[in-house]
Amino acid sequence: MPEQPFEPDRAIAGTGMGGAMDLATSEAETLEQQSSAASGGRAPGGPEGTGPKEKPRSLWSDAWRDLRRNPVFVISALVILFLVVISLWPSLIASGNPLKCNLAKAQEGSQPGHPFGYDGQGCDVYTRTVYGTRTSVTVGVLATLGVAIFGSLLGGLAGFFGGIWDSILSRLTDIFFAIPVILGGLVLLSVVTSNTVWPVIGFMVLLGWPQISRIARGSVITAKQNDYVQAARALGASNSRLLLRHITPNAVAPVIVVATIALGTYISLEATLSYLGVGLKPPTVSWGIDISSASAYIRNAPHMLLWPAGALAITVLAFIMLGDAVRDALDPKLR
Repeated sequence: MPEQPFEPDRAIAGTGMGGAMDLATSEAETLEQQSSAASGGRAPGGPEGTGPKEKPRSLWSDAWRDLRRNPVFVISALVILFLVVISLWPSLIASGNPLKCNLAKAQEGSQPGHPFGYDGQGCDVYTRTVYGTRTSVTVGVLATLGVAIFGSLLGGLAGFFGGIWDSILSRLTDIFFAIPVILGGLVLLSVVTSNTVWPVIGFMVLLGWPQISRIARGSVITAKQNDYVQAARALGASNSRLLLRHITPNAVAPVIVVATIALGTYISLEATLSYLGVGLKPPTVSWGIDISSASAYIRNAPHMLLWPAGALAITVLAFIMLGDAVRDALDPKLR
């Protein structure tokens, strides 16, 4: 009997699976057509038209998205923006001279063109309050930058290298933490005769860096133990590359949060030292100086104390609210 040629279709049909195979093939084609139609007639992942891929979000992009939706951040940021603008250009909303006084109008209340009244020397309280913003914001920003840079540098290096340098830094920070801030200011600034802001800024940096240093040290120690740092080290990355490319971007968030909150604290500290007579000195225009001068007239002319103290409270509160919002956005545990 002659041998019949092999026919695949007949062989499949003979096993009873031809219908099932045809049904599976038709379903696959249908699914492929639906997928192609959903992607605009282009095969997903094809060379001619790969569909848009969502870019993976980072901690900073997620934080910025959360901050934009946080009304506390928006309000505090707008207040701080306004303070920065009038610090740079106070003449935009105050055309007078903060040092021009008229004793004949001393302690007088609100008048047309002078909504905040006059102080004990006959100076316009409104003009002095506006120009005092520049001094307070300048001291707060420069002190915060100095503390953040100096403290982060020392703490980060100590946390990365460890050993004897870490032990020395720990004992050094313990010594500085034992110094009371107000008492230290009374002792150190009482011998300074300069009328500029630099002695006050230097004092704040001198006593403020240990807090940032400890935050940076702990953050670097945590970051350097991650797998990606160990992998980069195994591939031969240098210490400088590990610090700048891998550790610093992932350890800087706590420092930013603490520094933002501390900025308001430094503004309040400057006003306190100026009120005690060891901070900024006349003829510098400062909220602390005006509050100190107005304290003797609080019963007869309370407006002299109300406006600079209110401006100080709003500024400090704005920076603290901003720091709290940034902390909530950058803390993964709160998500």
